[in-house]
Amino acid sequence: MAFGISKQELQQWKLKVKQGDIAFLTHYWYDKRFPQFNTVTKVGCSDIQRLQDWCVSNGLNPDYIHYRLPYPHFDLIGPKQTELLHKYKLTDHIARFGLK
Repeated sequence: MAFGISKQELQQWKLKVKQGDIAFLTHYWYDKRFPQFNTVTKVGCSDIQRLQDWCVSNGLNPDYIHYRLPYPHFDLIGPKQTELLHKYKLTDHIARFGLK
Protein backbone atom coordinates (compact mmCIF):
# COMPACT_ATOMS: atom_id res chain seq x y z
CA MET A 1 0.00 0.00 0.00
CA ALA A 2 1.30 3.44 -0.94
CA PHE A 3 1.25 6.35 1.49
CA GLY A 4 2.30 9.96 1.09
CA ILE A 5 1.40 10.43 -2.57
CA SER A 6 -1.60 11.92 -4.30
CA LYS A 7 -3.94 10.17 -6.71
CA GLN A 8 -2.66 12.52 -9.40
CA GLU A 9 0.97 11.44 -8.81
CA LEU A 10 -0.05 7.79 -9.00
CA GLN A 11 -2.03 8.38 -12.20
CA GLN A 12 0.93 10.21 -13.80
CA TRP A 13 3.23 7.30 -12.93
CA LYS A 14 0.77 4.79 -14.37
CA LEU A 15 0.43 6.78 -17.59
CA LYS A 16 4.21 6.98 -18.06
CA VAL A 17 4.59 3.26 -17.35
CA LYS A 18 1.86 2.36 -19.88
CA GLN A 19 3.57 4.59 -22.48
CA GLY A 20 6.77 2.58 -22.12
CA ASP A 21 8.71 5.29 -20.28
CA ILE A 22 10.93 4.61 -17.29
CA ALA A 23 8.90 6.17 -14.46
CA PHE A 24 9.77 6.71 -10.80
CA LEU A 25 7.31 6.80 -7.90
CA THR A 26 8.55 7.15 -4.33
CA HIS A 27 6.19 6.67 -1.40
CA TYR A 28 6.07 5.66 2.23
CA TRP A 29 5.90 1.92 2.68
CA TYR A 30 6.16 -0.77 5.29
CA ASP A 31 7.14 -4.38 4.85
CA LYS A 32 7.94 -6.51 7.87
CA ARG A 33 10.75 -8.17 5.86
CA PHE A 34 12.54 -4.81 5.73
CA PRO A 35 11.65 -2.96 8.96
CA GLN A 36 14.69 -0.66 8.63
CA PHE A 37 13.22 1.00 5.50
CA ASN A 38 10.09 3.14 5.34
CA THR A 39 10.10 4.21 1.70
CA VAL A 40 10.25 2.51 -1.67
CA THR A 41 10.77 3.85 -5.17
CA LYS A 42 8.94 1.93 -7.83
CA VAL A 43 10.69 2.12 -11.19
CA GLY A 44 8.15 1.07 -13.77
CA CYS A 45 8.02 0.54 -17.51
CA SER A 46 5.61 -1.51 -19.62
CA ASP A 47 8.41 -2.20 -22.13
CA ILE A 48 9.84 -5.21 -20.31
CA GLN A 49 13.08 -5.29 -22.30
CA ARG A 50 13.66 -1.61 -21.56
CA LEU A 51 13.03 -2.18 -17.83
CA GLN A 52 15.36 -5.19 -17.80
CA ASP A 53 18.06 -3.18 -19.58
CA TRP A 54 17.57 -0.33 -17.11
CA CYS A 55 18.09 -2.74 -14.21
CA VAL A 56 21.26 -4.19 -15.70
CA SER A 57 22.70 -0.76 -16.53
CA ASN A 58 22.18 0.25 -12.91
CA GLY A 59 23.68 -2.87 -11.35
CA LEU A 60 20.33 -4.42 -10.43
CA ASN A 61 19.20 -7.98 -11.00
CA PRO A 62 16.21 -7.99 -13.39
CA ASP A 63 15.04 -11.26 -11.79
CA TYR A 64 13.52 -9.04 -9.09
CA ILE A 65 11.22 -7.18 -11.47
CA HIS A 66 7.57 -7.48 -10.48
CA TYR A 67 5.88 -8.49 -13.72
CA ARG A 68 2.50 -7.17 -12.63
CA LEU A 69 0.68 -6.06 -15.75
CA PRO A 70 -0.06 -3.40 -16.75
CA TYR A 71 2.53 -1.84 -14.40
CA PRO A 72 5.72 -3.93 -14.29
CA HIS A 73 8.21 -2.39 -11.88
CA PHE A 74 11.36 -2.80 -9.84
CA ASP A 75 11.29 -1.83 -6.15
CA LEU A 76 14.24 0.25 -4.96
CA ILE A 77 14.93 0.45 -1.22
CA GLY A 78 17.83 1.41 0.98
CA PRO A 79 21.12 2.88 -0.22
CA LYS A 80 20.54 1.88 -3.87
CA GLN A 81 17.25 3.80 -3.81
CA THR A 82 18.97 7.00 -2.73
CA GLU A 83 21.92 6.43 -5.08
CA LEU A 84 19.67 6.11 -8.10
CA LEU A 85 17.41 8.99 -7.12
CA HIS A 86 20.56 11.14 -7.04
CA LYS A 87 21.77 9.70 -10.35
CA TYR A 88 18.48 10.58 -12.07
CA LYS A 89 18.34 14.00 -10.36
CA LEU A 90 15.13 13.21 -8.49
CA THR A 91 16.15 15.34 -5.53
CA ASP A 92 12.51 16.24 -4.89
CA HIS A 93 11.90 12.57 -3.96
CA ILE A 94 14.93 12.62 -1.65
CA ALA A 95 13.89 15.83 0.12
CA ARG A 96 10.19 15.01 0.36
CA PHE A 97 10.76 11.63 2.00
CA GLY A 98 13.79 12.56 4.10
CA LEU A 99 16.20 10.24 2.32
CA LYS A 100 19.97 10.68 2.63
